[in-house]
Amino acid sequence: MDSATARDRALDAAEELFYARGVQSVGMDELRGASGVSLKRLYQLFPAKEQLVAAWLARRDERWRARLAAHVAGQRDPRERIPAVFDWLEGWFGEDGFRGCAWINAHGELGATSAPVAAQVRAHKEAFRGCLASLVEDAGLPAALAGPLFLLAEGAMVTAGITGSTRPAAEAREAARALVAAAGRGELSRPSPTP
Repeated sequence: MDSATARDRALDAAEELFYARGVQSVGMDELRGASGVSLKRLYQLFPAKEQLVAAWLARRDERWRARLAAHVAGQRDPRERIPAVFDWLEGWFGEDGFRGCAWINAHGELGATSAPVAAQVRAHKEAFRGCLASLVEDAGLPAALAGPLFLLAEGAMVTAGITGSTRPAAEAREAARALVAAAGRGELSRPSPTP
């Protein structure tokens, strides 16, 4: 088995096991069994478990954002692309095996002790916020709208992960529509800094 195949198999096993059960509850020996990659080879590819976790999060980020972008691109009206984000989240929340946001989960487990994992989580969240900022800009809306939309989406992810419901996406989508409408009327203003 070449290195690329072994790496893919290890990341596939990590995707399944880490997302379903959490990072700390899954040992390298279990990853070996699920991937079919020898323990020696796993450690050659990922000398520390946190490196495997960071690689899993990086690959998941690429796939997650590609799926989101493909869904949003289906909307012709730039202003409808913003609520389409929440439509996509609702579909994701309803998938079998949905267990919340992998990055939030990983940060909760390892963010305080693993700089590589924390860096991957921050990179994902910054990229997602950047995606929302681009959608806001494309819709001709004030840049200040991106922050509240990001917080709505993140809050929906956390709540859906805890409740196991798709409802947070629907509620966040309606709030996003209200924010887009207010911004379109010029009613959205940046909060004043506190002294």
